Amino acid sequence: MDYNSSRNKLVLKEYGRHVQKIVEACVQVKDREKRNIFAKELIELMGQLNPHLRNVEDFRHKLWDHLFIMSDFKLDVDSPYPIKDRAEIEKRPKRLPYPQSRIKYKHYGKNVETLVAKAIATEDPDKQAGFTQCIGNFMKLVYQNWSKENVNDETIKNDLRLLSKGALVISDEQDINSLSRANRQKKGPDNNSNNGPRKNNNNKFRQGGGGNNNNRNKHFKKKRPQ
Repeated sequence: MDYNSSRNKLVLKEYGRHVQKIVEACVQVKDREKRNIFAKELIELMGQLNPHLRNVEDFRHKLWDHLFIMSDFKLDVDSPYPIKDRAEIEKRPKRLPYPQSRIKYKHYGKNVETLVAKAIATEDPDKQAGFTQCIGNFMKLVYQNWSKENVNDETIKNDLRLLSKGALVISDEQDINSLSRANRQKKGPDNNSNNGPRKNNNNKFRQGGGGNNNNRNKHFKKKRPQ
């Protein structure tokens, strides 16, 4: 009995054992012209077995690459695309450098530390003060989203002082407002202004509606029998 452990290793499992055997048979064809015809028909079969590759850009180029990979780069045919060698296909991508720095306050995140570093590098005192105020507002918003509770302004000021190592300081006279609270304050007057006309329209509707009903009652009032 033929077991998978005694068979050749499948290079690309998505094509199956039968396609692997057909590729091996194509390599053994001695006539180059017949081998080219055999390879083109094999490409059509591979495309039918994997229709999802049609959504991939240059999917036929990918099929030809798979054909040479399954043949262990032993197939000698005329490919319509440049034939890649083993080293080019098996080349591993460069390793991505991941940041190794630790976040001091994880609930604030890495972006706050980046903003603090940019604020420290700002030379203009007025811009730095405004930048510091914005960072404090953002820190309060992030803290409230993390703890789901209100936070004392002194806590935010102290954390900002520690993150900047004393370079950025918010004075005691300055208040820290989260962005969500500021947005609510901006939306308040607009909502109030919209509520006014609605009430007036309702009053006009009530007044107009009452008059129309009286007219209709008069018009459809039944005559008493004489």
